[in-house]
Amino acid sequence: MTSLFHETGDNTPCTVIEVDPCTVTQLKTDETDGYSAVQLGYGTRKEKSMTRALKGHLEASGAGPKAGLAEFRDFELGEDVTLGSEIRLEDVFKEGDIVHVSGTSKGKGFQGVVKRHGFSGVGMATHGQHNRQRAPGSIGQSSDPSRVFKGTKMPGRMGNSQVTVRNLKVVGLYPDNNLLVIKGAVPGPKNGIVRIVKVQR
Repeated sequence: MTSLFHETGDNTPCTVIEVDPCTVTQLKTDETDGYSAVQLGYGTRKEKSMTRALKGHLEASGAGPKAGLAEFRDFELGEDVTLGSEIRLEDVFKEGDIVHVSGTSKGKGFQGVVKRHGFSGVGMATHGQHNRQRAPGSIGQSSDPSRVFKGTKMPGRMGNSQVTVRNLKVVGLYPDNNLLVIKGAVPGPKNGIVRIVKVQR
């Protein structure tokens, strides 16, 4: 992350996202697919690492080897979107837009309840306790109902899940460098891939 200073002197925490031009690889319509959507190809990859099915699909639109495909419904560019056309940063976003950003959060491995759920532990080691400071404590009942309820907060795998941060504001565009500056934090590590959806007003 970084920060931007405004004329008023306010310091705004921001995230800089590189948004390379995307190629329209498929146009889905209500007649052929049952819904309307635009499929975009993003990134680059070696041609030898592509399956023949994907290679043929991309060749139909004139797009080169792409790292992945993403589909967007209710795409607003309308008639300007044609098969094989290039969608650039400035074609979709402008300063002041509100966006939702989705990505895969950082994986933190198997964690205990203190880190995963914010438990405070059982307190100081008193009354003969041994290594119980970060333990979850009692989790169930004895004779009735003699089980642990589903959904009980327990230790487990933390992170590495799909996360969407909503209603972030676009505070800057740099089309020459394909950079989009968004106020706040977005999910995922550095160099991760995120999905940006503009909120329709």
